[in-house]
Amino acid sequence: MPPPLLIDLEQIDLDRVCLTKDEVYQRLPHRFEFRVLDGVCMVDAQGRRIVAYADIRPDDWWVRGHVPSRPLLPGVLMLEMAAQACAVLAKTLGSDAFIGFGGVENCKFRETVAPPARLYILGVGVEHRARRIISDTQGVVNRKLIFEARVTGLPLP
Repeated sequence: MPPPLLIDLEQIDLDRVCLTKDEVYQRLPHRFEFRVLDGVCMVDAQGRRIVAYADIRPDDWWVRGHVPSRPLLPGVLMLEMAAQACAVLAKTLGSDAFIGFGGVENCKFRETVAPPARLYILGVGVEHRARRIISDTQGVVNRKLIFEARVTGLPLP
């Protein structure tokens, strides 16, 4: 039985865009293919919560090779999306540092994602310190839990 969602999506306007893709990547240094998020529809600094999204398209760069004739969004890209969403949350909480991907724990993939789809990334800050940022994350498509993981970010000079 999957756990409940970290954020009740019924309480969120998923059509609202509070950060566009360009605004996300004004906060993050990622470029080219690694601009993997398409936007943020909710960020709550006080509650340390974020809901970002990625539109998974049939012409995405990874589709041709993972897996031909049955494209499946790679799990590592889902984790990258989660880490980037949590980095945006950390920036909202006042972190000025570059935030590197420091680790992942309790990761479980429950479903696959194939284009076309909109993957929502839910993040909740667990710990925010000068040397470590920890967030619980989930990926959701059509209100179905796709993955869950705890990600650690490391603020770097």
